[in-house]
Amino acid sequence: MTEVVEAQATEQMDHLTLEGETAADYLEELLDIADLDGDIDTYVEAGRPHVSILTSGDKLVGANGEVLEALQDLSRLAVLTKIGRHSRLMLDVSGHREKRRKELQEIVAAAVVEVKNSGEALSMEAMNPFERKIVHDAVAAAGLTSESEGEGDKRHVVISPVTD
Repeated sequence: MTEVVEAQATEQMDHLTLEGETAADYLEELLDIADLDGDIDTYVEAGRPHVSILTSGDKLVGANGEVLEALQDLSRLAVLTKIGRHSRLMLDVSGHREKRRKELQEIVAAAVVEVKNSGEALSMEAMNPFERKIVHDAVAAAGLTSESEGEGDKRHVVISPVTD
């Protein structure tokens, strides 16, 4: 039985590795077309393929991460087209996502204190799905509740006190 489980885990890891490599190949072609320099690294973490581009400047991040999000969507589409499987691939450029994660955790810490002190719900700024997930996780860890509201570019998180 354990051999079957190990074989399934190996097969899953192989699929995730293939997704990352497929996205990396696609992104390398884009960098060549755009005449941009960058080193690309792939790895699998927490059951997701990750691709990281190390480059100077923030052209591949864009204002508020819009270019990064678009590149991630295009990379996922390239994976779907090439291997016929939807991907939960995460793309990062020069550590932007990790920096943003730390910023959001600081913002949420202050928001949690405000909600606990006031006892009233607090609406956060509009965020992309990656950012909203970070906020939801941090709010839950602080013992409060959160919910996403709004549509499209206006989707945001509302942090609420726990009601008995």
